[in-house]
Amino acid sequence: MNRFIPYNITLQLLQKIREEALPATYEYDKHRLLLQDAQGNDLVHLRLPLTLPPVPALAAPVVPPVHYVILLIQAGNCALGYFENGINLDHKVYRSYMVRKKQGKSQVKYLKTKGKSRAGSRVRLGETAEFFENINGRLQDYFLEHEVHRIALSCSKTLLPFLYDSKVPTPFDKRDPRLYKIPKHVHTPIYEVLMDVNRFLQRGELIYEPQHHSLVETLVPPHAPLEDLSEAFSEDEEETEDFYPGEW
Repeated sequence: MNRFIPYNITLQLLQKIREEALPATYEYDKHRLLLQDAQGNDLVHLRLPLTLPPVPALAAPVVPPVHYVILLIQAGNCALGYFENGINLDHKVYRSYMVRKKQGKSQVKYLKTKGKSRAGSRVRLGETAEFFENINGRLQDYFLEHEVHRIALSCSKTLLPFLYDSKVPTPFDKRDPRLYKIPKHVHTPIYEVLMDVNRFLQRGELIYEPQHHSLVETLVPPHAPLEDLSEAFSEDEEETEDFYPGEW
C-alpha cells in the first residue's frame, strides 16, 4: 500500500518515532526510514520529503535548508532545475533530434544494435553530443553558484554514459553520494513534468503491506490527510529503459 502525507505530517510522524524510540534504520541513498520489529524485520517504509535533511540533521535546533537539483532525461528531452526548500529558482528544458523517425528508436540505441552510421545518423549523434554538453553546462552553473545537497535524477541506463562522458563534464560523478533515484515513473520531460516531480518529492510516503495498516494508524496523527495514490505513483514503476542512478 502507498499513502502520501504532507511535509508537516511527516515531521509529526518522525517526532513520534523518536519519542517512542521505535526501531528504525535510515537509508541515505533512498532518503527513507525503515520501521522495524524487534527482530529487525522491515514493517513500514517511510520515504521522506526531499526538502527534509537527512535524519541525523533533524536533531539540530534549527532544521537546515535543503538545496537540490532535479534532472530528468529521456531520448531527445531534458528538464532540469535548481530548487531551495521546494522553491524553483531556475529551470531549463532542452530538446534534441535523437530519434529515428521510422523506427521510433533513439540513435544511441540504434547504433548499439546495427553498428552503422550514415549521414543522418551523424547529424543525430552530433545533436546528441550537443544535447548533453548543454545539460552539463547548465548543471555546472548551478553547482558553481549554489551549494547542492541532493541530485534527484531520472535517466535511462543507455543515456547515462553520454551524460558522464560528455566533453563538458558533469559537476558530479556516478558515485556521488548525493545522487537520489526518483522513485516515480517520469513522462516526457517538460516544465510541467518537472514541477510535478518536485511536488511529488515534497511529500512523504508510507509504503507497507496491508497487515501493517494498524501500525500506520497508530503512528499517523488523527484526521491527518492521507492520500491513496498507489495507482498514480509507484516506487517500483520504471521507464521502459531501466533507470540507473550510478553506483552508490
